[in-house]
Amino acid sequence: MNCTFCNKDLDITEKIGRKDTCPHCDQDLHCCKQCRFYDPNAYNGCREVSAERVFDKENANFCDFFVIRGSKERGGNAHRVKDAKKALEALFNKKK
Repeated sequence: MNCTFCNKDLDITEKIGRKDTCPHCDQDLHCCKQCRFYDPNAYNGCREVSAERVFDKENANFCDFFVIRGSKERGGNAHRVKDAKKALEALFNKKK
């Protein structure tokens, strides 16, 4: 993944902490603009419906739903919905 601010490559191997910064430009990594749920066209600028509103999208925040862009890690409630749908489909398909 690349830093949103300097566009340089980031080698992320561990979970991002609130105070972690880009080694190239020193911008915060745990901020809305670095998150996979960030969408300036979505309500409150976030596709995670359970997240609290964050006004400053470029500085570190305490959002519990933060997942770094480009990560394969699943975050937020979206995976719960998919898992529930799969479970229901499996349940009802067995009865056919």
